[in-house]
Amino acid sequence: IDTLKKLKITAVDRTEDSLEGCLDCLLQALAQNNMETSEKIQGSGILQLFASLLIPQSSCTAKVANIIAEVAKNEFMRIPCVDAGLISPLVQLLNSKDQEVLLQTGRALGNICYDSQSSKEQFASTNIAEELVKLFKKQIEHDKREMIFEVLAPLAENDAIKLQLVEAGLVECLLEIVQQKVDSDKEDDIAELKTASDLMVLLLLGDESMQKLFEGGKGNVFQRVLSWIPSNNHQLQLAGALAIANFARNDGNCIHMVDNGIVEKLMDLLDRHVEDGNVTVQHAALSALRNLAIPVVNKAKMLSAGVTEAVLKFLKSEMPPVQFKLLGTLRMLIDAQAEAAEQLGKNVKLVERLVEWCEAKDHAGVMGESNRLLSALIRHSKSKDVIKTIVQSGGIKHLVTMATSEHVIMQNEALVALALIAALELGTAEKDLESAKLVQILHRLLEDERSAPEIKYNSMVLICALMGSESLHKEVQDLAFLDVVSKLRSHENKSVAQQASLTEQRLTVDS
Repeated sequence: IDTLKKLKITAVDRTEDSLEGCLDCLLQALAQNNMETSEKIQGSGILQLFASLLIPQSSCTAKVANIIAEVAKNEFMRIPCVDAGLISPLVQLLNSKDQEVLLQTGRALGNICYDSQSSKEQFASTNIAEELVKLFKKQIEHDKREMIFEVLAPLAENDAIKLQLVEAGLVECLLEIVQQKVDSDKEDDIAELKTASDLMVLLLLGDESMQKLFEGGKGNVFQRVLSWIPSNNHQLQLAGALAIANFARNDGNCIHMVDNGIVEKLMDLLDRHVEDGNVTVQHAALSALRNLAIPVVNKAKMLSAGVTEAVLKFLKSEMPPVQFKLLGTLRMLIDAQAEAAEQLGKNVKLVERLVEWCEAKDHAGVMGESNRLLSALIRHSKSKDVIKTIVQSGGIKHLVTMATSEHVIMQNEALVALALIAALELGTAEKDLESAKLVQILHRLLEDERSAPEIKYNSMVLICALMGSESLHKEVQDLAFLDVVSKLRSHENKSVAQQASLTEQRLTVDS
């Protein structure tokens, strides 16, 4: 506290020796107990004084920046640092020739905006984006560029700042770095290429910044990123595929890209990574294809371009992230595409792999997507052959388990698929449905007040469909379904109430 009082006086007098002594004392206190010292610094109002001490010529500047970096390790100090007007003088110091000043300034800016959405929003109201880009354009030394990159990356997580950086011309700088470094094998250049292309992808995560750079698919930036995909540099291939996945976040962009041959480029890229390929590139290219397959008009085009065949080459992959994207891409492609769903559903290798992945308990994402694809193959093909293939591969029990998922959408998909099985191939699936305890599960779903209306509705549709099997019919009778169903006749949802009346009639007639 004495030091803080003394610092207030010396900061005004600018006597550098005594100032330096006070700063050393504060750094020592911060080293011993950072949080408590930071609280005292905040309470003393000294932060505002630091702004006037951050001057390039002073021998104390590095120490002041170091103190700011230390206090900004505490989340509660980040907004006060912004409010005290420290951002602008810190940004100006990134011009310094002094390595220690540069180091501490970079740390200070990095810590202030680290993992703190509130402080990033405060940054958005300053001109930091413009200042940093201006500064970046002047730098030729690797270390200084790295320092600015370290400040830019956390800032660019904020969507408003993404747009400011794009408008300030950062993208052009990044593209230039990529062009300069792409053929170099120097360690520094490889690192800078990675940082620049990663930052480029990050800027595309903002809806506004992404759309601004897409420019209707005619933009220079979009075209340049496109040229990264056929490159021989893995980092650029990765960044290119991720960028396409980010551009493919609305139907208009997706339709434009598919019409302009992007699918073929991504398939060529995947082809280069089938044998001992780069997993991150595989994952990124599959992500892009999955997003492109979302608009209805793109599905048939992508199917006729051979995307399913290209994707199925990765069926042997043991990498969960690749498995997850592969499943998602196939599920998107067959949505409402009966022929494609039938073709895939009769592919024994695929169905067997899906059944295997339905048991991947360590990877919930892969397990969920496998179940959803199994169900989708039946729902979209409505094919007896597909159902037979899934029964023979042991897939029925997984669809029954899926009906108990915590996600309503998955429960529903499972119940609709099971109703189709019961309507089309009940004899083939009967034993598996019995051993998976489907009837007991349906009873539970109807009894449970928390079950969504569509779950109750589809459970009753399924009960009616199961009555064609003697053994399942007996199970339905033994479990006194009539009691549960008759209660649902007064359900607030009209469809549920109507289906309850129909189901009650069916149960009464069949008993």
